[in-house]
Amino acid sequence: MKKYLLFNKVVPRWMIMVLDFVIITWSFASSYLIVNRFEFSNILRGYFFIYTALYCAIAALVMYVMRIHTGLIRYSNTRDVLRIFGSVFISSIVYMLVIAAWVKPYMHINSPTIDLVLLVNFSVSSTLLILLRSAVKSAFNYLNNYSTAKKSVVLIYGSDNNAVLVKQALEASAKTNFVIAGFVDNDLNKINKEIQSVKVYDIAKLAKLKEKRAIDKLVIMNHHLDEQEKKTALEICLALGIQVLTVPPADQWIYGKLNLQQIKDLKIEDLLQRKTIQIDTTRISEDLQGKRVLVTGAAGSIGSEIVQQVLKYNPAMVILCDQAESPLHEIRLEVEEKFPEIPIVIYIGDIRNYYRMHKLFADYKPELVYHAAAYKHVPMMEENPSEAIRANVLGTKNIADLSVAFNVRKFVMVSTDKAVNPTNIMGASKRIAEIYIQSLKDNPVNKNTCFITTRFGNVLGSNGSVIPRFRAQIQKGGPITVTHPEITRYFMTIPEAVHLVLEAGTMGSGGEIFIFDMGEPVKIVDLALKMIKLAGLQPDRDIKIVFSGLRPGEKLYEELLNTGENTMPTHHEKIKISHVIKYPYKQVTDNVNELILLNNQGDEMATVSKMKDIVPEFLSKNSKFEHLDNNRPARVTEMQKPASKLLAVV
Repeated sequence: MKKYLLFNKVVPRWMIMVLDFVIITWSFASSYLIVNRFEFSNILRGYFFIYTALYCAIAALVMYVMRIHTGLIRYSNTRDVLRIFGSVFISSIVYMLVIAAWVKPYMHINSPTIDLVLLVNFSVSSTLLILLRSAVKSAFNYLNNYSTAKKSVVLIYGSDNNAVLVKQALEASAKTNFVIAGFVDNDLNKINKEIQSVKVYDIAKLAKLKEKRAIDKLVIMNHHLDEQEKKTALEICLALGIQVLTVPPADQWIYGKLNLQQIKDLKIEDLLQRKTIQIDTTRISEDLQGKRVLVTGAAGSIGSEIVQQVLKYNPAMVILCDQAESPLHEIRLEVEEKFPEIPIVIYIGDIRNYYRMHKLFADYKPELVYHAAAYKHVPMMEENPSEAIRANVLGTKNIADLSVAFNVRKFVMVSTDKAVNPTNIMGASKRIAEIYIQSLKDNPVNKNTCFITTRFGNVLGSNGSVIPRFRAQIQKGGPITVTHPEITRYFMTIPEAVHLVLEAGTMGSGGEIFIFDMGEPVKIVDLALKMIKLAGLQPDRDIKIVFSGLRPGEKLYEELLNTGENTMPTHHEKIKISHVIKYPYKQVTDNVNELILLNNQGDEMATVSKMKDIVPEFLSKNSKFEHLDNNRPARVTEMQKPASKLLAVV
């Protein structure tokens, strides 16, 4: 519909053309009068009305042909300004030609000042036509954005082109409730300068700026949030109660425009991000390209990310094995859309079912196996130890034994730091799985399969982890439940954890346990406080924090293994090889078979007691199985001694 939307009313195009005509008429008449010094007697004898009418007719025709009245005023830009200048200029040229070719020779009318009149008119009419559009645009934006709701006073992080684009996008939005107070930066060359009529402030003076300008929010592009200076600014904002909003990079804006729905609250995952881990993609590509790859637990947090990253290296086939039907269906749709050229096999099956898994290996003959299937929740496994053994021990044994039987080239198991000096069933079951995997290097039947284990702690955003739970509690208005005021955890993003899994998979010769550097620890109560502030709320006032007590099997801290005494370095600074006790294959096999037999018989206490025999450092905490440790001789190994630093996992 070729109409103007102005002040919420539909205005026809002809009305804009009438306004333009009034302006050019008034401009020419005023210019004529000014040049001739308002000598009305001379003006009337000089055929003022003929000159004015002729110019208006020519200018109206030129502007109609150039269609300067058809553009939406609220979106007027430099191109529209140039069109106005062009129209006035062409009108002047045509007018001079008509004067020279027709008015002078045929009407015998000659005004010596007409050239000067046209020059003055060019300036006056162009200026007024542009001012009309600027005034209408400003009025439209003001009235359209007018709201009785309180406007948020915002600062924009940075002063580069990206920051300017964010400012323009926010100001151009029809429904924005933001008032741009300025930019903040630490570049001394830009501080106190102005960009598009707003000032660039020193980020170090954010506290004074908040008090002076009543700053509500800071807007920042969400790429490269791992840079230290940005994190420092975000920490300052949290301390001052300034809410942080993120917008995607300009190349992700919808149709080149920022949609207000793309403006998000900063997430704690963004704040905890670290510098991107560099990996050797050449080695990984050589490992995966053209290979048939099996991923167990493919519908889980880690397994699905392994699938996504493996597919980037152009494997011959990827088999996605899981028993969770709906999540497996979702990841199937996603990866088939992203990687339509790579064969994807969806295999619904339970790793505890040996015969179902045997059919998988017989049908597809995988060359590499990434084993991520496991039960991981500590309290649930403490209540259901038999299922922890069936999934984490028996399931792992099934996949490992079949890998040997079908000559799989490499088997990489995803383990957990809970397996280190375990205090719960889940951690102990994973440690037993590790022991079995390591022992297979000495299995006389194993001629080709390289077994590798990777350990890491809590991953951001994984299913059932603490961050989604805190976020849900905040959305409900609280309270946030934290188990203990001193409990700490290390965090790593899912992509970087999987990067390291793939990298470690290229290093091993068999039997190694690779430990990942998890960075600096985070106190869980501090994490909760930051999440409350990120939501624009105040701890204790808006959202309370309640301490619920340690859960069964839960530690305050976990031992950190990547110290000089317990690990060896690798070529990757984030990956170490753990020093752990290795056991003979026959002894391990006999113990694991006996454990599985006891578990099948349903004797829970005897089963857990056997777990403690296999893993001597397994000492239950806050658990119904603690009494099983009372009659056991004290076993304090080097790995059980207090470490100088501690690592915890969720």
